[in-house]
Amino acid sequence: MGTAPFSFLYAGSCRSPKIKGCGDENETDQGLKIGCGINEDVLYYGKLAVFGLCIIASISGGNMAKGLICGFLGILTATVGIDSVTSDIRFTDNANLLSGIQYIPVMIGLFAMSQAFETIEDIYSTDEIDASVTRLLPTKEDVKTILRVAPVTGLIGTMIGIIPGAGADIGSFVGYNTARGMSKHPELFGKGSPETVAASEGGNNGVTGGAMIPMMTLGVPGDAVAAIMIGALTIQGLTPGPMLFKANKVLVYTIFLGMFVANTIMVLLGFSCIRLFTKVLSVPKTILTPIIFILCVVGSYAMRSNFYDVGTMLIAGVIGWLMGKVKIPTSPVILGLILGPMAEKNFRTALLKSSGDPVVFFNIPICWFFLALIAFTLFGAVRGQLKKKTN
Repeated sequence: MGTAPFSFLYAGSCRSPKIKGCGDENETDQGLKIGCGINEDVLYYGKLAVFGLCIIASISGGNMAKGLICGFLGILTATVGIDSVTSDIRFTDNANLLSGIQYIPVMIGLFAMSQAFETIEDIYSTDEIDASVTRLLPTKEDVKTILRVAPVTGLIGTMIGIIPGAGADIGSFVGYNTARGMSKHPELFGKGSPETVAASEGGNNGVTGGAMIPMMTLGVPGDAVAAIMIGALTIQGLTPGPMLFKANKVLVYTIFLGMFVANTIMVLLGFSCIRLFTKVLSVPKTILTPIIFILCVVGSYAMRSNFYDVGTMLIAGVIGWLMGKVKIPTSPVILGLILGPMAEKNFRTALLKSSGDPVVFFNIPICWFFLALIAFTLFGAVRGQLKKKTN
């Protein structure tokens, strides 16, 4: 039970903001400037999005084909709405869908509402669940696992957090996939092993510190929390950016120290409330299921105050419930829905700026780095599938 908060502390404490310097701009033969500006970011974000989409092959469970199909459907779903490059309206004439299908209601439906639907099937069952906690702190073996997995996934989460809009969910998926590839027992992933918890928590919480890097150095929020912090600093008359480090050094290091303190407090709260959280397992299904329904509806509506999102969530819930019946993974759909627009926008922008020459994707070292990661990820996924068939 203590694996999650312990991994949270380790991954959260290992992250540290840094300042990336900028050199002189270079210009390719195709007219695309590769330097410190947004043009380099287009390639960086595009390759990262493709790398994230390649993870679909690894998180597809026992059937890669089903996972790839679901990921492709997620990408297709993300194309609904206004084209981010040409501003054309695609696949809809509904005003509620002009901004696209929101992935938050889809996530709530696929992961939460689908489980509520499944619970209804045996809502009156009287199966007793042992909710007792025998120990709070992780064992020595679990600590060794955490120290081996959390630093790696925490660093990955930090790198993903630097990218605006990537989010903790992507960090969690990438961390999970990386740890699964490193593990000697990948068959235990998805079955509650401490290694799985440490990997997901490390990737998830590493994003928070990474999002602070563009926020404090460039004034660009890495996620919604960083955007709120920019607002708080602005209210105090402070402007996030390079000058913040020169004019307010004490404040900057206070923020760094505050992150360590916040992580420590969160871990203490996690350990102290473990026994309370496990009591949820003792709540009868007839009481717990309606509460889940209400929370799903409220969460979907609260994002944009739009009942259309509630309908999207309910439809996604039914689809997720049906996918569970035929053993189709739902995670690839979410990855495709989140990363599809990022990959499409940045790749199309890069091709437009280079007059359609694909050589632009091989002009800087970061592109080759991500190509190597993509190849390694796909090779690992295919190798794992071939091993399963051989066994």
